[in-house]
Amino acid sequence: MKNWIAFFTLFPVLCSSQIIFKGNVTSNGEALPFASVVIKGTNSGTTSDTEGNYTLESEQKNKTTLKVSFTGYLSQTKTIFIVPNQEEIILNFDLKEASEVLNQVTVTGTRTDKRQTENPVIVNVINSVKLNDVQACNLSEGLKFQTGLRVETDCQTCNYTQLRMNGLGGGYSQILINGRPIFSPLTGLYGLEQVPTNMIDRIEVVRGGGSALYGSSAIGGTVNVITKIPKKNTHAFGYSYLNTKGTDDHIFSGNASFVNEEVDKGFSIFFNKRDRGLYDANGDNFSELPQLKNLSFGTNIFFLPTENQKVEINLSKMYEYRYGGEMVDKVPHLTLQSEERTHHVYVGNIDYQVNFNDDRSSLITYLAGQYTDREHYTGIFPDTPEDTEVHLANPPYGTSVTKTLQGGVQLNHKVENFFQGNNVFTLGTEYILDDVLDEITAYNYNIDQVTKNIGVFVQSDWELTKKVNMLAGIRFDKHNLVSKILASPRISFLYKPFEKTQLRATWGTGFRAPQAFDADLHIAFAGGGISRISLADDLESERSNSMSLSLNYDKPTEHAVYGFTIEGFYTQLKDAFYLHPIGEDAYGSRFEKRNGDGATVKGITLETRWNYDRIFQLEAGYTMQSSLFETAVENFDDPNLALKRNFLRTPNSYGYATLTFSPNKKFRTTMNIVQTGSMDVLHILSENTATYFTSPSFTEFGLKSSYVLNLNKSEKLEFSGGVKNLFDAYQNDFDRGKDRDSNFIYGPAIPRTFFIGLKIGSNF
Repeated sequence: MKNWIAFFTLFPVLCSSQIIFKGNVTSNGEALPFASVVIKGTNSGTTSDTEGNYTLESEQKNKTTLKVSFTGYLSQTKTIFIVPNQEEIILNFDLKEASEVLNQVTVTGTRTDKRQTENPVIVNVINSVKLNDVQACNLSEGLKFQTGLRVETDCQTCNYTQLRMNGLGGGYSQILINGRPIFSPLTGLYGLEQVPTNMIDRIEVVRGGGSALYGSSAIGGTVNVITKIPKKNTHAFGYSYLNTKGTDDHIFSGNASFVNEEVDKGFSIFFNKRDRGLYDANGDNFSELPQLKNLSFGTNIFFLPTENQKVEINLSKMYEYRYGGEMVDKVPHLTLQSEERTHHVYVGNIDYQVNFNDDRSSLITYLAGQYTDREHYTGIFPDTPEDTEVHLANPPYGTSVTKTLQGGVQLNHKVENFFQGNNVFTLGTEYILDDVLDEITAYNYNIDQVTKNIGVFVQSDWELTKKVNMLAGIRFDKHNLVSKILASPRISFLYKPFEKTQLRATWGTGFRAPQAFDADLHIAFAGGGISRISLADDLESERSNSMSLSLNYDKPTEHAVYGFTIEGFYTQLKDAFYLHPIGEDAYGSRFEKRNGDGATVKGITLETRWNYDRIFQLEAGYTMQSSLFETAVENFDDPNLALKRNFLRTPNSYGYATLTFSPNKKFRTTMNIVQTGSMDVLHILSENTATYFTSPSFTEFGLKSSYVLNLNKSEKLEFSGGVKNLFDAYQNDFDRGKDRDSNFIYGPAIPRTFFIGLKIGSNF
């Protein structure tokens, strides 16, 4: 009886025994007072005190989830399993300000560090997390997930790509590596696929004439590839296997970074190795995807000689072997038709920065360079004994060597209370040299061109009030292929009518020098011969006049950040370049780059984004536009072929969307869509005939899931898998055989491709 009395006496006490949760709520190390702390699924809750501390009692004895929230910050949850006899648990929370999710620091818009919402020029960012979410293997595959950008494949045999921004071709896009324009004309042909994504920290994109401060070819916009810099001690090694309808693709990658305890010295290294086989889409024994063998490696080093000085060095080497054409085990010149390229690309830059005048002033000096050595073959095996004899005696092998060198200095000075607002003045000068040699003696084909440009730029970034910012600048360029000094002014306004709303307006001019760019260096197969492009003797520089107007809105709430951007753009080209057919020779078709009367590109871009507690993340963008020459131009030497005003290979609509679901730090799934509207494509049928073809629209759908397994406190193992182009939206009417028109290619770059991956390391 006494035992029962004791039991009923102690039972209420046992049932009511409690566990105490304690901790601190902060944001970036600063205390968050009066933050809400609740136990999910119960009515138990409290708030943090003025120091950010909280105490919360609970009667739960198993799995318990605490949720902390604060207005203007993304909420955070933590789950813990309570063990027997545990009386007190310490849980600290560090909340991220909601606006910070969409307001990171960028450098491309103004050539100085500035937050996105404070920048008079829109700067969009593709970070390494997004590149991983969409399983982008290289720069080319990542750029299509950005509003206003479209990466197209332009050759059925070698698959070279070019970037189109706001409807303008690859020659109008300025590609920067760490802020330096060392992406040479030859590198522009294949370089988008040669830069592996594990080399990239983030990609900053500025669309339109607001980027003209970077000089020639920044008419359509600027893409700044910023490589990984060492921030802490990390390492990661990965392997991915892709299968494109039976074609194997193996990718090995590795990254490591090391920083000393004082965080004044560090370096990072990367490597990437890829091996992909040939793929034949239509069963004619000629490839639609070329064979690829890539090996890239490099390093990024920084050290601080003093507290106000920094030296940064970036070095990388990229090797690529690429072969496309007849799928036989022969040397290229014995195949019926093929292209073979072997690239050795060296890229590097060194930057030195010193801050002085109580950090109100800074001086930056830089030197950057690129060297590419390429051996290549482009040829068709002849049909007659006479031509065969000539071909075997002197097969069309070629060599290419390009050198790019840039050196410059930039001075930034902040003037406080400049007519009540702060003003950052920037003054700089730089010298850029491009030396391009590309020759195939068998075709009497030779491009040997040296371009030199001296640029001087000045800029004022003036915060007139807390709501109004004006960015004004001008760049002067003296190009050796242009007789006069070219002035390219620009002005941008930022107005914040409300706290979370920005209105922006930009006007700017730019130029494109009459030199060999991108696709001009590509020799295409068409109608049983090859087509080549040369430059007209009287070619003048192309000038642009660009305007844009945008509205940006982002609303942070307790659980989510959502927003949208609407932007209208208008670019008028004077003396616009176009390719004019000039007939045939013994080797095939000839085209000449000439100046047209002019052209107009205009349109509107729409963007939306949504982030819910970092569990759901949505990004989407769509572009509607038109690109028209003022006067219709001739695209092929066929009297029956009509002249056209609209740009070829330029759809009037295209866009993308990504949706990510990450309920916890272990599981993550991303779905993505890329849509490309119809466009007019030239289809060469024979040496003397061609027709226009309107391509269908395409929608690619991709999916990737990953799961992270914690091996110990620092090491993780990630499993991933998914599919690209799930519904196989791929061109189905490729030309066949050796006499095919290799430029008759449109739509997605690859058919349905499955992939799996494995990664091991720390802090990825």
